[in-house]
Amino acid sequence: MNQKPDDVRPWGEYYILEDSEKTKVKRIVVNSGGRLSYQSHKRRSEYWVIVSGVARMTLDDLESDYKPGSVVVIPVGTKHRVENQGDQPLVFIEVQLGDYFGEDDIERFNDDYGRA
Repeated sequence: MNQKPDDVRPWGEYYILEDSEKTKVKRIVVNSGGRLSYQSHKRRSEYWVIVSGVARMTLDDLESDYKPGSVVVIPVGTKHRVENQGDQPLVFIEVQLGDYFGEDDIERFNDDYGRA
């Protein structure tokens, strides 16, 4: 992408593609070796479409790998994490549906970067 990321995190970066009252859409890039915190949300569900790379997903303590074209459904309250164990960036589109999309709706259970 040629635009500047909306946020840079220790694991990579994301771009906000749409932000409305009922949905938020992000393009998320996870660097090689990066992984997001093990987390859940009380007010939104998420749908992830893997664009490139292989996503090692943990959903409620069960691990699975997802390749490009895969769709991952994350219902409200489901603990989830994604990890990039590959050599190339992992890219996926995240569609959030709910009534609130703030970052303070993240409940972290485990985080490699010391975030609460």
